[in-house]
Amino acid sequence: MKKISLYSIAILSFLLLTSCEAVETIFEAGMWWGILLVCAVVVIVFLIFSKGRNS
Repeated sequence: MKKISLYSIAILSFLLLTSCEAVETIFEAGMWWGILLVCAVVVIVFLIFSKGRNS
């Protein structure tokens, strides 16, 4: 039953989205994850350096 619903969702999304829209959605999600990770790394580095100055 799960396979049938998974296949039907995949087929429905393939029919509703063109390939360009699907790729654009994937890259947009990847871009936001990349921005989020870069911001997190910058904050962590800032916290490490600020603790180093206080010691």
